[in-house]
Parts: sequence; structure tokens; C-alpha cells
Amino acid sequence: MDNKWNTVEDWHTEYDNSKQIVGHRKTKKWKTKMENKHNACTAKNQHYLFTSEVVSPGHPDKCADIIADSIVDRLIIGDSKSRVASEVFVAGKHVIIGGEVTSNTQVSIEEYKQIAIDALKKIGYNGNPHFTKEECLHPDEIEVQVLLNRQSPDINQGVDQADGETGAGDQGIMFGYADIETESYMPSAITYARMLMEKVYNYALHHPAKLGVDIKTQVTMDYGCKDNFENCNPQRIDTIVVSAPCVSSMSITDVRTLIMELIIDTNLPTNLFDSHNCTIHINPTGKYVSHSSLHDSGLTGRKLIVDSFGGYSPIGGGAQSSKDYTKVDRSGLYAARWIAKHIVASGLAKKCVVQISYAIGVAKPTSVAVDTYGTYTSKNDDELSQFVMNNFSLTPNWITKKFNLDKPSEDTFLYADVAARGQVGQSDYPWEQLNSLELFKNF
Repeated sequence: MDNKWNTVEDWHTEYDNSKQIVGHRKTKKWKTKMENKHNACTAKNQHYLFTSEVVSPGHPDKCADIIADSIVDRLIIGDSKSRVASEVFVAGKHVIIGGEVTSNTQVSIEEYKQIAIDALKKIGYNGNPHFTKEECLHPDEIEVQVLLNRQSPDINQGVDQADGETGAGDQGIMFGYADIETESYMPSAITYARMLMEKVYNYALHHPAKLGVDIKTQVTMDYGCKDNFENCNPQRIDTIVVSAPCVSSMSITDVRTLIMELIIDTNLPTNLFDSHNCTIHINPTGKYVSHSSLHDSGLTGRKLIVDSFGGYSPIGGGAQSSKDYTKVDRSGLYAARWIAKHIVASGLAKKCVVQISYAIGVAKPTSVAVDTYGTYTSKNDDELSQFVMNNFSLTPNWITKKFNLDKPSEDTFLYADVAARGQVGQSDYPWEQLNSLELFKNF
């Protein structure tokens, strides 16, 4: 009878029901245990806090990711069998593109340079006259160096196999996660941090005379107690942090007033957000004018927590951006998220993490494991793991076909857009579609 519960009412219901079921046989020890759990979650000033952060496309690390995935888009759209593993380093006025590419898409050095410049312009580094060339990166100042080689044939022979199967582009582990905290089956802290980032970033794009595009947000959720955290039951937004660059003519008071208005207008859930009962830090160090890679370098793959689940789940450690779909760091994450989301959305668990692992050049995963953190309903973790292995091959070919990863386009998805918005959690991504719910519900 040591069931999970989310509210005080749930506790009373469980306690009353237990008395009806076992009557006087229910021990005083059990009653004391339940009362202690109840008191722990309702004690005055009791807190259990968890925080996630998000950065905007204008953050130098995201600039590097977006440039890298703009290259991936260009190559795969031109040749769906392109193999790409490039890295991008942004520092000062310099962009360095290095790594390995094998593709029938012909791209000159000058075209690679233009891809990088166009990506930065789209992000918002488009020559904003309200920031000087010392305060912010300007496109006419950018210098691009291209250091790309062909992929090793020793790796490629294991990827493109004679029988038409595609072996994993590398060994590694990937984790997908989902929970019931939001409608998108994403954790609450990163969901609301993303909402705030998108609000401030979009304002900056449309009001370049006030804000720059190098923005960071952070949200701390208060769960009240560990039991609520384990059962995906956040109580309120405890703290919000927003840092955004402003033009030099604005005072810090005006900046904080403006961003506070944007926070209020973000439509955070009213049952969780009360501006009068929330600590809000806006540009906490003061006025922030100088920004972009002129003042903070950027590198692909350095925002993996931001790109995934905000720290609520383990991560495999491999970046998604800069890689083609045969690299399982990318495709394996998408598949694991798709499975975890289906498990939660079908009511089989309140939260779920799915781990998949691969060996380089081998198509089938070396392991698949489901962990519901004890929140499963009708099927336990062993049964769920076996169900996944029995029903989904999870080879690179299967994942590619399932989500059309070899067909990025303006009409479906672009890898550069995914790099800008986060690798998971956006409803329009192919790997976020709940298109196999009946199969999971009937399990």
C-alpha cells in the first residue's frame, strides 16, 4: 500500500481507502509512516528545487551548432547519402570549420564561407547599427577558415554495407527522456526556460534598437519535496534568471523593466507562476552591452544539456549538431526520445528514460534499456525493455526511414533549425510525433 501520491487529497484518499480494505489490521506503524510522508510534503517552507537553463541561437556555442548544421543541410539536400562530421569554432571575428565530409554535393571553399556568414546573419548578427563593431559581431568583419577532409574509408566500409544495411557511424550511448510535467512530455524547468528565451529572443530580433540576440534564461522549479519531484508534480516556479544584451543608450532600469514585461507576457502557467512569489534576476551583474563571439567563444556540441532535457535525464555525451543521420549520437537520441515519449503518453509510466547503445559499423543496437524510475503502471521496466526490442529494430536505416532524416527541407525540418530550437521537445519535429500510440496502449 506504499503507493505514490501527488497531492494532500491523494494522501487522504489513499489513507481512507486503506482503512476500508484492511480495517483494524492496518498497523499504527503504517499510519505513522504515511503521516510522516504527508508532513514532509506539506511542512511550512519545505522546498525541493531543480533548475534548467537555455541559451538563444545568438549564444556563440549555438552559433557554432547552427553553422555546422547549415552545412549538414546543404550537403544532405544535395546528396542524401552525404557523410558529415564537421566541427565549428567561433572566436572573435573568426569562424573555423574543420572535420570530415564525403558527399557528391560540390561546395567550394567560398560557398562554405558564405554558408557560415548567412547563418550568422539569420541568427541576428546582420550588421545591427545600434551595436558598434567592438560591441557585437558584424558580418562584414567575419573571417572564415575551412579545414575539411574526406571521411576515413575504414569507417565508411562499416557504415555503408554491401547488403544495403547501414552500420552505426560510431560507438556510443544515447538517452531519450519524457515525463508528464508538460503537454509536450518535456520536463517543466527547461520547457519554461525555453519559452522565456524564445520570447526575449524574438523581441530582440524585431527590436534591434533595444536588445541583442545573445541571450540566456534559467528557471528553477520548486517541487515542495522529493516525492513530488519523483512523481512529476511541480508546485511553482521559484526563480527566473534572464540575461540579455542591450544597446549602450539604455539604462539598466529600463532594460529590467522591459524584460520583466516580457516575462509577464510569456504566458507561463498561472498555477505555477506568480510574479509576486518568484525570485526574478534580470541581468544580475548589471548592464550588458558587449556580446557575441567577440566576447565569448563558441564551439559545436558544448550545449548538450540545453539541447536535450535540461539535466532531468542522463545524456550520452555525444553532440548531435554537425553530424549526418548515420551518426547515432544524433539519430539514436531521436529514436530514444520517440520511444520514451510514447511510453509516457500511452500511460505506461509517469516518467521514462530509454538508453540505446551501438558499436561502430554494427546496425543493431548492442543494448536497449527502459527505466521508469518506479513510476510504471501495468508493465515493469523489464517488460517495457523487451517490448521495445521486440517491436523496433532501431538500426540506423530504421530510424532514418521512420523520421525521414535523409530528407531535410523547408517543408519538413532543417537541421540548422533543430540546432537553434533544441534537439527534442518541439512538436513539429518528426521524432516528436505520437504516431504509434495504439501499439503502446495495447501492450
